[in-house]
Amino acid sequence: MLPPMLDTNAILEALRPVQDPELGKSLVELNMIRHIKVEDGRVRFSLVLTTPACPLRQMIVEECEKAVRALVPVREVIVDVTAETPSQKSLPDRTGITGVKNILAVSSGKGGVGKSTVAVNVAVALAAMGARVGLIDADIYGPNVPTMLGLSQSSVMVRQGPQGDILEPAFNYGVKVVSMGFLIDEDQPVIWRGPMLNGIIRQFLYQVDWGELDYLLVDMPPGTGDAQLTMAQAVPMAGAVIVTTPQRVALLDARRSLKMFQQMGVKILGVVENMSYFVPPDLPGHSYDIFGSEGGSKAARELGVPLLGCVPLEIPVRQGGDQGVPICHAYPASAAAKALQQAAQAIAAQVSVVALS
Repeated sequence: MLPPMLDTNAILEALRPVQDPELGKSLVELNMIRHIKVEDGRVRFSLVLTTPACPLRQMIVEECEKAVRALVPVREVIVDVTAETPSQKSLPDRTGITGVKNILAVSSGKGGVGKSTVAVNVAVALAAMGARVGLIDADIYGPNVPTMLGLSQSSVMVRQGPQGDILEPAFNYGVKVVSMGFLIDEDQPVIWRGPMLNGIIRQFLYQVDWGELDYLLVDMPPGTGDAQLTMAQAVPMAGAVIVTTPQRVALLDARRSLKMFQQMGVKILGVVENMSYFVPPDLPGHSYDIFGSEGGSKAARELGVPLLGCVPLEIPVRQGGDQGVPICHAYPASAAAKALQQAAQAIAAQVSVVALS
């Protein structure tokens, strides 16, 4: 019996059973297998993932190789991995940003839980994985993102556009950034009522030259006030990430923040538990649950949303924030950096699920 003809159709049929684990659909049906070339038993094709930060990249590649190698007479399989991040769905009553595929809020119910630290490091981690990333510091009254990204002495350039002033974002660690901190003196307080805050957030959304972005993260102020309402009502959002600590008072406020976004029709991508435990530098084999334990996982289970990651409390996290060198860049192999990188991958995966569902 002659072996089946080795051609494009045969390769597609062999790969049809292989699924994207996050989406639960065939790679072939999702058009993630492209540019198939077959020559003398050598098969080469492109695997187009939905995010450069795909956490299951290697597993998917191995499953593709295994499926194609089962064909006769395949002697070599080459998989070229690329990524095309899908765009969030448009909404008729909200205006998207040209070139920006996904807008997501990083929020918390209360201050002091490390929300900005998570937002900054997730942005840096996504950029390091190959994504095009922007970050809006929407905490207008306490703009700390420039300090955390080593941009505290920077200022944004302003140029005249057809519809008014256009801001050129600052840039560091692969991330484009705008912040109120670039527009005021270091010690100058922002004493504004709601309408003025609404105006500057809209300016950061629509009057910044963001270019092409896969993800635009918005570091929200704590609580459930004007900034959150402006974001939820102005732009179609891919979702919101809720940051909390295991402490009960933080979890109570985090639940309020989560419920607010749900009431505004914004998808909850999941919960990040920060300061999950403390690892002393002189006793790396020990850990201490300073703020309690498993609060984030319990809240995620009760609320029916994913737990995106648990980030330990380490001294270099604080040092990196103060010195303007995020831990994901300074110490990428540390426990906190690995947890933040995994959280970034989980967030990217959830964004893809929302966009393609």
